Amino acid sequence: MTDMNRREALATLAAAGVGSALSVDPVMTLGESQAPLRGRLRQSVSRWCYERIPFDEFCRAVAGMGLTAIDLLQPEQWPIARDHGLICSMGYGGGGTIPDALNNPANHDRIVADLTASMPLAVAHGVPNLITFFGSRRGMSDAEAIRHCVAGLERIKPVAEEHGITICVELLNSKVDHEDYQGDRTAFGVDVVRRVDSPRVKLLYDIYHMQIMEGDVIRTIRDTHEYIAHYHTGGVPGRHELDDSQELNWRTICRAIAETGFTGYLAHEFVPTRDPLTSLREAVALCDV
Repeated sequence: MTDMNRREALATLAAAGVGSALSVDPVMTLGESQAPLRGRLRQSVSRWCYERIPFDEFCRAVAGMGLTAIDLLQPEQWPIARDHGLICSMGYGGGGTIPDALNNPANHDRIVADLTASMPLAVAHGVPNLITFFGSRRGMSDAEAIRHCVAGLERIKPVAEEHGITICVELLNSKVDHEDYQGDRTAFGVDVVRRVDSPRVKLLYDIYHMQIMEGDVIRTIRDTHEYIAHYHTGGVPGRHELDDSQELNWRTICRAIAETGFTGYLAHEFVPTRDPLTSLREAVALCDV
């Protein structure tokens, strides 16, 4: 995984007793299904939050919930998801790492080469989006970072346009999880994407991260939705369930996203503290607006 916090969060799963939750009869758990989703928002789920569940079992559970996609899969996992009637809604394809990415020109050759090599495979497996990052500041001004990020994305955009793959640059918080990350405000990301000016270079707007940094989530979504191709969820504070233990009104947020005419994916990226599949099933129902 490129995100150390994502890997470290797996320890939280164990500490929360998720191991015992997974001892439930898998046939009963995986066989449960819910009413078909209404379809205004296409929902997905990030694999890393459920790593303790074997991937084949997880795919069956996700499909049984009415989801059609899983987020943040490595290329070798894309065909496995397809075998279960799912796609990878946001793929890893060599877009750098959270600290070492587009704001440093020294990373551009490798990022461009890796993403370019990944695009034909993404097309073959129906993967619509590949992820990349802005990188850590390390004392760099925003103005310089924006120039560097635009220059790197300008090299990627013609290949992305040719293949019909959207390159998504993720917005992350620098207050709690990713100290020194440069793309920690929507305005910074929008400035980069606006300058690149391509339908195949957009933002991954992580609602959890931007609530921590900015708040005012619904207004921001309404004002900047044309620059956003993908959303992530996660309860604030703590990045856990989308329930009454946290501060966001997810149903209202999802209605606001749907009202913009959004056609991409809303992917759940929270670390469950209870039975993981029950928590996911509840989140899917809550966001089915």
